[in-house]
Amino acid sequence: MTERRPIAAMPEKPALDGLEAVWVARWETEGTYRFDRSRGRDEVYSIDTPPPTVSGSLHVGHVFSYTHTDTIARFQRMRGREVFYPMGWDDNGLPTERRVQIHFGVRCDPSMPYDPAFRPPDRPDPKRQVPISRKNFIELCERLTAEDEKAFEELWRRLGLSVDWSMTYATIGRDARTASQRAFLRNLARGEAYVSEAPTLWDVTFRTAVAQAELEDREWPGAFHRIGFDLSPAQRDRGFGDRVHIETTRPELIPACVALVAHPDDERYRPLFGTTVRTPLFGVEVPVVAHHLAEPDKGSGIAMICTFGDITDVTWWRELDLPTRPVIGWDGRLLPEAPDGVPAGPYAEVAGRTVHGARERIVEMLRESGHLEGEPRPVQRPVKFYEKGDRPLEIVTTRQWYIRNGGRDVALRQDLLERGRRLEWHPPHMRVRYENWVEGLAGDWLISRQRFFGVPIPVWYPLDSGGEPVYDAPITPPESALPVDPSTDVPPGFTEEMRGKPFGFAADPDVMDTWATSSLTPQIAAGWERDDDLFRRVFPMDLRPQAHEIIRTWLFSTVVRSHLEHGVPPWRHAAISGWILDPDRKKMSKTKGNVVTPLGLLEQHGSDAVRYWAASGRPGTDTTFDTGQIKVGRRLAIKILNASRFVLGFESAGGAEVTEPVDLSMLAALRTVVAEATEAFEGYDYARALERTERFFWAFCDDYLELVKARAYDGDASAVAALRTALDVLLRLFAPFLPFVTEEVWSWWREGSVHRSAWPEPGEPGTGAAGDPAVLDAVAEVLRQIRKAKSEAKVSMRAEVSRLVVSGAQAGLVQLAQDDLCAAGNVEEFVLETADGAPLTATATVAP
Repeated sequence: MTERRPIAAMPEKPALDGLEAVWVARWETEGTYRFDRSRGRDEVYSIDTPPPTVSGSLHVGHVFSYTHTDTIARFQRMRGREVFYPMGWDDNGLPTERRVQIHFGVRCDPSMPYDPAFRPPDRPDPKRQVPISRKNFIELCERLTAEDEKAFEELWRRLGLSVDWSMTYATIGRDARTASQRAFLRNLARGEAYVSEAPTLWDVTFRTAVAQAELEDREWPGAFHRIGFDLSPAQRDRGFGDRVHIETTRPELIPACVALVAHPDDERYRPLFGTTVRTPLFGVEVPVVAHHLAEPDKGSGIAMICTFGDITDVTWWRELDLPTRPVIGWDGRLLPEAPDGVPAGPYAEVAGRTVHGARERIVEMLRESGHLEGEPRPVQRPVKFYEKGDRPLEIVTTRQWYIRNGGRDVALRQDLLERGRRLEWHPPHMRVRYENWVEGLAGDWLISRQRFFGVPIPVWYPLDSGGEPVYDAPITPPESALPVDPSTDVPPGFTEEMRGKPFGFAADPDVMDTWATSSLTPQIAAGWERDDDLFRRVFPMDLRPQAHEIIRTWLFSTVVRSHLEHGVPPWRHAAISGWILDPDRKKMSKTKGNVVTPLGLLEQHGSDAVRYWAASGRPGTDTTFDTGQIKVGRRLAIKILNASRFVLGFESAGGAEVTEPVDLSMLAALRTVVAEATEAFEGYDYARALERTERFFWAFCDDYLELVKARAYDGDASAVAALRTALDVLLRLFAPFLPFVTEEVWSWWREGSVHRSAWPEPGEPGTGAAGDPAVLDAVAEVLRQIRKAKSEAKVSMRAEVSRLVVSGAQAGLVQLAQDDLCAAGNVEEFVLETADGAPLTATATVAP
């Protein structure tokens, strides 16, 4: 490669501080990472970049995983591909709403009118939130996310992400809303989206439905209560006593009981199958039924089926065709009115109470009636939570929208499993997580949410003569009208005056789950049905990078949408990153309060140092946060500056050839490093590419520079040419990991950006094809033994070695670099003793 820039551009005392500001501005001005859409699809490498949730601040886990993606983007760019690398912001959904509520001290009340002059409180009180209209609330959401997005972009730029910042999008933006609603309408037209009234997992804090993929089990304290159900006289005569006892942690659901269930093979209860018993306190007759999911060895072996206490209740209810007696409302309190068939008198004791309050009152009543046997037994048990919630989920009957995902369709499930097998997974074992999730699906994908800041379900319903919605005849807008908000927009053929009136219309009040939009990030970023030319050049995308815990949500849902709409996988590769762990080996997360924010780390250590730590984490592997490793990265960056200044301090010999054996040996070893780093990157193992490059660099500095610096100071053309060739290659190898320091050094002697230069190839001219790597290995080993002798003699490394005896099978290799070795070790007398098959040894006599 020809040198073009004058050495005068090299500073006297190069330093890391301030490099980020200089190069971030220069890259933006020069469009270094701007995507060139003139290239064909086979010349483009496109990335479905994860849009971070805009609900506060980024943490070090984001830096970790996004650095991994950036190293791959930079490598592909240097390999000659035009890299499509946009950035999105995931700014709708519950996290944003919660942040707005806390930040501004407000809450959304859709019944309130819009106030165009509304100003949030000067001193927000999270405990006394001001109710505001939905439109006012959304305006505050948009205002806060815009501020967060600016802060996020500034941090990403400082980290050195090689994103094309002219191609950002937001999941609540117009393009995203249009794409989400278009995909939904097509799902609806093809029968892949449907509405159903059914038992739904419900978060009583957020008052919204929760999908299967958003669940997590947490240990929760409770107590088993042994409760008697009254038997009929005929049952008593058959030897069953007065009561049959169940054990439950949820006695408050007795008014919701619709049956008792036992295993069909349980001899204890087989005579009761087909008969009825009476619920305690309420006296409702319920059947005793058999089902294979009942557990004979759990509690008393017979359980009550309630509508609904847990997911198993839902299964029993559905498969046994039982009636419904719902008692828990959307707010987590027992409904004010008793369900059909339940006496209003005893129910009034618990009506309107919280679940906890109702449980306490029911237990008191059971004690008083004698239906509680013994005292409750405390127990810790796994309970289902919404992953962002603080209270156990309830199951309520609601009307919700679903998209088919194979949970109830074996053929579709097999298709989606096959889509997963067509992906290249990095690391490969992550595919098992995908398959386990798909094979374990228990139902279709619930996509509707009872929230405010999200993409509206684009549906209205006609109203009948009584003003009631006709749900089986939804009204949809034409795609040309998208995006729409049914709460303010009017369906075709109606006027605003007809909203809510008989024979008029009503809007679907729900918004889409945030995953229903995020599952379309490839389409949104690629301009689906908005920019056909761009879409053809980048879709299906090459890479989806993401964390392993959202394989079940983001990755799978994206595969579902692409399969349904396009009939292809959305990308070719899936690169999965691990978690960041704190020093106690616990996952870092905002909810646990153990996260580290990255800005201070970037300011203290420099972006290259933080990137070095991040890139050292292997694909798919959890990594402990380690400031010690960050400090190593900073030392590496400083060493690159200083070693580069040393190398470039020798005047170039123009087109001189490398001729000396130790120079050729070093370049031959570097050729191997280039081949290994390239192979690692092509396998998405950026950590191995960094490790191989770094290991060679430190050996290059510690051994080779010391061996040849005397010759270089004397103006030896071979030494100078080898040094500069190695520096050129090393800067390009390090560029994906340490973009700032490599760009700085590159600017001292090259034109253009190192990040737009070609990735090194093993066969590049002047890279030592004729060299033998064993020469440098042997000479370096002898040099280390010389240093060891001086260290043991407690003398300066510059001290003279009066006699050096080198023996062994590789002694002849050492002789090829005898002069360099003697100069580096200050050796007076060099003695060579060859011995076939013997290991290489060196005996140094240090002058007194």
